[in-house]
Amino acid sequence: MHILVTGSKGQLGNEIQAIASKHPQYKFHFTDIEDLDISNEKDINAYFQKHQFNCVINCAAYTNVDKAESEKKLAFKINVEAVKYLAKACSRFDTGLIHISTDYVFDGKNYRPYRETDFTNPQSVYGESKLEGEEMIEEFAKTAIIIRTSWLYSSYGNNFVKNMLKYGKERDELNVVYDQIGSPTYAADLAEMIIKNLQELKWIQGTHIYHFANEGACSWYDFTKEIMDIANIDCKVNPIETRDYPLPARRPSYSIFNKAKLKDGFEDVEIPYWRDSLKVCLKKILS
Repeated sequence: MHILVTGSKGQLGNEIQAIASKHPQYKFHFTDIEDLDISNEKDINAYFQKHQFNCVINCAAYTNVDKAESEKKLAFKINVEAVKYLAKACSRFDTGLIHISTDYVFDGKNYRPYRETDFTNPQSVYGESKLEGEEMIEEFAKTAIIIRTSWLYSSYGNNFVKNMLKYGKERDELNVVYDQIGSPTYAADLAEMIIKNLQELKWIQGTHIYHFANEGACSWYDFTKEIMDIANIDCKVNPIETRDYPLPARRPSYSIFNKAKLKDGFEDVEIPYWRDSLKVCLKKILS
């Protein structure tokens, strides 16, 4: 199988690159914008014509949640238009598509973990763009998997974990919100799940949505406290409310996923507890 991975320089793309050599049954083609501009439909079609892929894992996305509020056109270009072009190309060339989406498609007002069928109601430009991207796939792709994930971090790229490590070393104390609840997700765990189940994911007909996040739940405050404890950083972490730290984009106050559909649908799904995965990631970063 020939697998195209777009957005290969991002967190998930890098994690897939890190495990690619363990799976010699797949021929991976890793691209980023300098290799393939997925917002250019002609470029996509020419690239597909040349290489003949069996499956695409789309890790490319506009992910700057706050900046998206003032860069709506760019966010929609990458998260909607480019996804539409990919979906159409996959359909045209009989290629399976695996696309990564987000908990931001929900408003965070649920009282129980979100199922794939729950009502979507994004509260930010980023969330709106990702939801419309999902709709493009449902409309134009023949065979596609949409995987929603949450609070993604990695030893690669820029993310919350790395930022907290940096600020914790620079400051005596940090104020972090405690009234937003979710599940931190180690991108390496997501990468492993996708690649281990690639054969099954590839051949599902139609478009299907699944939820994936590490097990357990916490607030950003709890998450930060754990980062400081594991990294042995002497920095006081203070819990504050969301209203005390206003940002341009609204975040879901509750974004825990129900993952039963994924667990029941695939044989090889092992989802680590978020604290255990955080320890693994921090060990990589700190070493």
